[in-house]
Amino acid sequence: MISYNTIRVENLDIFYREAGRKDKPTMLLLHGFPSASHMFRDLIPKLSDDFHLIAPDYPGFGQSEAPNRNDFSYTFKHLTEIIEQFIEKLAINQFYLYVFDYGAPIGFRIASEHPEKILGIVSQNGNIYQEGLGEKWASRKDFWENPTREKRDSYRTAFSAETIIGQYTFGTRKNTVSPDGYTLDIAYTATEEYAERQLDLIFDYQNNIKAYPEFQKYVREQAPKLLAVWGKNDPSFVPLGAEAFKKDNPNTEVALLDTGHFALETHAAVIAELIKEFF
Repeated sequence: MISYNTIRVENLDIFYREAGRKDKPTMLLLHGFPSASHMFRDLIPKLSDDFHLIAPDYPGFGQSEAPNRNDFSYTFKHLTEIIEQFIEKLAINQFYLYVFDYGAPIGFRIASEHPEKILGIVSQNGNIYQEGLGEKWASRKDFWENPTREKRDSYRTAFSAETIIGQYTFGTRKNTVSPDGYTLDIAYTATEEYAERQLDLIFDYQNNIKAYPEFQKYVREQAPKLLAVWGKNDPSFVPLGAEAFKKDNPNTEVALLDTGHFALETHAAVIAELIKEFF
């Protein structure tokens, strides 16, 4: 059974899904953009016999409270601080970490700062290497180095229905992706305030890339058991990002799936079996 809960963190209501017995090892699942914890809706039941699963929505995403950007700093460092407080409030002392997309810079910040808490990591298209960045990142680098309102506004296309659907379907076999996930994501993105806070995060993403050496140092020095599960047709985070983990960590296993960015939409059962076999 999955329970749906909220907890107060930094005076915000943070929504999270929870499943599995608490005497099982905990796995913290950190979602990506433009989604929320609902992206794990098919995976959670497949892992709940083996793990205690907790999947929060970040502030401004999904069902969590979305403070006005004039009152809340939408940066990855701040989102990390919220999730760290969330972990403390739930008294999670050690856990496996599952990171996807935006979840990677949040999760690897947590792992770098609290290596003693990490039992192992699943990185699903969760990149921390320059070689894992697809072609689109060149234009973002130009935006970061020469920010203008015009360039900022050009990224509003990231929230269009067409773009969101493409994130789910590009590189994935036709007629295999359920419309449920992207339809809900489109509904979540349909406000001007949502767009502005996400544009703040797009601009701040440059600080994640600057932190890559720190994340890589953690992987190299701590050598956690790490399963890199990658949609090999992802244009945003390309498969070289998965393979790069192996150069720093001999405890890495890479699994490339014949799908795009949102691999869980079509391969939840496969990923669940990989996790159970690896850990």
